[in-house]
Amino acid sequence: MNRTTFTESLTKDGFPEAVLVTREANITMDVHQHPFEAKALIVEGDMHIRVGDEERTYKVGDVFHLRANEAHSERYGPNGVTYLVGRK
Repeated sequence: MNRTTFTESLTKDGFPEAVLVTREANITMDVHQHPFEAKALIVEGDMHIRVGDEERTYKVGDVFHLRANEAHSERYGPNGVTYLVGRK
């Protein structure tokens, strides 16, 4: 998915303006949760998100979606990751 299509989908889904987030390479975040729903488009690098027993890899053009208070862990690839995220 490209940025324009992603931004349009956020607007349709009622998300406020998206922000660009960059994370350093090879960092791992243990299981945690956020009090908001998040929908993000990977624009550079890659990351892995584990929810329960399932881990998925997200690369440039992929979108991930986490529900509010959904427990998950994150691992960033060897080049780090940059993603455009909407939160509500």
